[in-house]
Amino acid sequence: MQATRQDILDYLRRHNEATVKELGEHLALTSTGIRQHLTVLDRDGLVEAREERGHVGRPALVYRLTPGGDELYPKKYGELANALVEEARQLLGPDALQQLMKNVAGRFSAPYMARLEGRPVRERLEAVSEIIQERGNVAQTSWSGDELLIQKHTCEFWNVATKNSAVCALDVEFVRQLAGCDARLSTSLLRGDDCCTFRIRPRKGASIDRR
Repeated sequence: MQATRQDILDYLRRHNEATVKELGEHLALTSTGIRQHLTVLDRDGLVEAREERGHVGRPALVYRLTPGGDELYPKKYGELANALVEEARQLLGPDALQQLMKNVAGRFSAPYMARLEGRPVRERLEAVSEIIQERGNVAQTSWSGDELLIQKHTCEFWNVATKNSAVCALDVEFVRQLAGCDARLSTSLLRGDDCCTFRIRPRKGASIDRR
């Protein structure tokens, strides 16, 4: 990040929002110079502007960080999640922790269920793979007999899973609830494999069109 633009972001982080004039006074730059930097930051999705009307004259533009700009600053989500999982393990025990992971998986899967329910088996299973990829994962699918294999080469929860493998149960349960049938993990990034492979087997008697 160019130094002046970082100074602008830092000022907005401290003061929530600012005008071109306020930024210019703080950084000892002309309004033209400030606007040039703000144009780049706006293009990169790091700042946004709103109009603020005064008593006279043209409305002033007031700038603030976007969520993307705020994400540039440290977030300790992984540290927090690890601490919560470990506290849950100590307070509740391993069995209750497993159930907790399943409950969390239910929260994650709930927004997608209306999209999946009522669809033919093949469509639903392939939609599961689409959802996994929509969540930012690199994944691919293939059929092995009556099983759909989803190979996931990334892990959304890696920073937590490396310290608390119980999180893997969350991932499996998430896939199971989306698929509406049995799912198991046959390879795992955490165990040193190239990917996490979910083997999904439709319920006995389910009709699958794999053409």
